[in-house]
Amino acid sequence: MTRADLILVNLGTPNTPTEKDVRAFLAEFLGDPMVVEKPRWLWLPILHGIILRRRPKVVAKAYAEIWAPDEVPGGSPLAVGTRALAKGASAAAKDDLRVTYAYRYGSPNLESRLQAIQAESPGSDHPVTVLPLFAQQTASSTGTVHTLVRKLSEKLGLGPRLQSASIAPDDPGYIEALAHTVRDRIADFPKDAPIHLLSSFHGIPCYINEAEGSQYTTDCHATFEALKHNLGWTDNGPPPPFEGATLAYQSKFGRDPWITPSTEDTLAHLGAQKSSVLLVAPSFLTPGLETVEELGIQGRETFQEAGGQTFALANAPTQTAPPREALIQALLNLAQH
Repeated sequence: MTRADLILVNLGTPNTPTEKDVRAFLAEFLGDPMVVEKPRWLWLPILHGIILRRRPKVVAKAYAEIWAPDEVPGGSPLAVGTRALAKGASAAAKDDLRVTYAYRYGSPNLESRLQAIQAESPGSDHPVTVLPLFAQQTASSTGTVHTLVRKLSEKLGLGPRLQSASIAPDDPGYIEALAHTVRDRIADFPKDAPIHLLSSFHGIPCYINEAEGSQYTTDCHATFEALKHNLGWTDNGPPPPFEGATLAYQSKFGRDPWITPSTEDTLAHLGAQKSSVLLVAPSFLTPGLETVEELGIQGRETFQEAGGQTFALANAPTQTAPPREALIQALLNLAQH
């Protein structure tokens, strides 16, 4: 008998790698005032008059390069990873905890999931926990999910039974999952070759980070330091085969200044130093366009064109076990509290 529900919420994905579906997804995503914190009178004409006329074609082409054909509809890497995570968490959960997933943008959305729960158990007061799949706190990721939960709680009459939780940036299970993905890639490098660890987090505009009291960058640094500690870093320096580590930020969009250093610039610098780079993307628990295409394809090219040696991109924690198992246990622990 179900006594509690856990809904894992990821960012979202277009239904297909077509201009039409990408345009619909970007319109919902970039139309959220918590994602782009600009005056509506200024931003919406730019979004609908310029961005949604040009960008969907480029983005659709990028999605088509990484789409899993056998998984259509919903065959983006993010969709495949989210389903795998929810399936694994469901199998590992106790019998009285039901686990499912939703997207903040796209389908299935959070409201439809909550309506399904209400329809399956009318009159029930069992708790429902919504867990955004982001470990670093900012308005455009965790913030927009928590805000939506409050709105839906009132709209659907769920009251205090509907709660939201957050993954801590240094949660031991989450960090262990990241560390597994890094260790798995060490074999891709020549034996005894010094490796530079590059942790690439999703970027945000500087003005948002400042308005939030630098919460996001503080969380990113907490994850970065916890990951290094798990991998064996001490006050004396990194353990072999690592020769150093750098934190950087990716995915700049628009003309506003974004937090730095940028991943692109860092990869070019490390390439010019003839380094070997193992890149991990802690912001993304599932693979997606920002990891598979932006880092795995464009990032590799930037690094190699600058003269870099060996390059490897760590898998997202949901792609292989035991990283997925460590992450799943971390998520289930949050549901139990």
